[in-house]
Amino acid sequence: MFSTVLLFGLGAPEIVVIVLVVLLLFGGRKIPELMKGLGSGIREFNKAKNEVSEQIKEGINEEPKKDDNKSG
Repeated sequence: MFSTVLLFGLGAPEIVVIVLVVLLLFGGRKIPELMKGLGSGIREFNKAKNEVSEQIKEGINEEPKKDDNKSG
């Protein structure tokens, strides 16, 4: 996590300021609700991503269907 924070060029003072601003804007009671909603949104996104990946893998592994009723 520390390397990710450094990647964006944010140090400890900047993170503290951001946390204080969020706390002032949303209040102490709303932050857990926001995090719960964010967590469930991320969970749903990952679930959908995994389902699509599985469908793609299944599609790749399927043998192509032979069309016996070719007209010609």
